[in-house]
Amino acid sequence: MEAAPLKEKEKIRKKASSEIVFDVFIYGLAILLMLLIIYPLWFVIIASFSNPADVANGTVWLWPREWHLEGYQKLFEQNLFWRSYLNTVLYTVVGTGFALIVNIPAAYALSRKDLLGRKWLSLLFIIPMFVSGGLIPTYLTVKGVGLVDSFWVMVIPFAVSTYNIIVARTFFSNSIPDGLWEAAQIDGCSTIRYFFSMVLPLSKAILAVIGLWTAVGIWNSWFNALIYLTDEKLQPLQLILRRLLISNQMLQSQASGEMATQLRATADMMKYAAIVVSTAPIMMLYPFLQKYFNQGVMIGALKE
Repeated sequence: MEAAPLKEKEKIRKKASSEIVFDVFIYGLAILLMLLIIYPLWFVIIASFSNPADVANGTVWLWPREWHLEGYQKLFEQNLFWRSYLNTVLYTVVGTGFALIVNIPAAYALSRKDLLGRKWLSLLFIIPMFVSGGLIPTYLTVKGVGLVDSFWVMVIPFAVSTYNIIVARTFFSNSIPDGLWEAAQIDGCSTIRYFFSMVLPLSKAILAVIGLWTAVGIWNSWFNALIYLTDEKLQPLQLILRRLLISNQMLQSQASGEMATQLRATADMMKYAAIVVSTAPIMMLYPFLQKYFNQGVMIGALKE
């Protein structure tokens, strides 16, 4: 009679020990992955304040041996740096707002089951996601409407995102109950008032997700500016930093001896400083919107 309880206790102990081993493995793996992600970011930060020779020799690991600010000083001395930084901020803020104005109502309309031709309209949105007109026809179209070398070329032509519309549509279909619309109709609420007064306040998560995705995309965008902007006063930060780094490399290739060594050191310091300056705003913004970002990923994984 006593053997059975002893066997059950042994099974519980074995199960508990196996769970402990599994937990240790999972936490260890999570910590390892976290270090693999965080350390490269930290290394770029400390390298931007370090002597390039120390970085090249591999003597910089966790903390700068000597503090240097020449990289940031050289970067901030560039005439177009602050102008391009302001351009990027304006493009990001205005472009994100315009993208939300365009994509969110479209997603809500496609989520309505009473929308006439809903499947065909969804197909019209999905086809350009896989088949585009190409760079030259797109450039001719943008040039034809007079947006080349203008502020709005970074905001209007590429504001519509089929993927964002699909994610937002899935959110509206799964999270906004149909009974809410029926109750609003009984109270005499119109469709537009219902959208602004009830749907949007309940959709803060998807608004934050789409806004974050769009802001990161616009902030890191440089190819569209390279194609459509020739005026330096309108170019964003990423394109100006790219030009500065290329120009430093060209000067380095033309020099020799001690001058080449100095130019190489300056180019390395500016390179790390440019990475920190261009990524710092998004990195500081992301922790505040991380929970919405994770929720948006889960929303996009659900089927309607």
